[in-house]
Amino acid sequence: MDTALLVGYLASICSVSSFVPQVCKVVKTNDTRAISTGMYCLTVAGFALWTTFGIMRAEWPIILTNSACFLLSLVILVKKLKP
Repeated sequence: MDTALLVGYLASICSVSSFVPQVCKVVKTNDTRAISTGMYCLTVAGFALWTTFGIMRAEWPIILTNSACFLLSLVILVKKLKP
């Protein structure tokens, strides 16, 4: 594995790990009052686009990171939008 790919995978671990505590808190408490709906809509859209870009370029670190972050941020957005 070359150094650049290793850096990509380490960045992936950091990015995905950063969302996990927020998702756990939202799922556990159902409290989304402090979360911006607009920001999470853009975040989900951004991760979807980055995942698509990664697929188009066949870049696995981009695909894995952004698809995982997409799913995690989507959980938060769905909880935010649920009545």
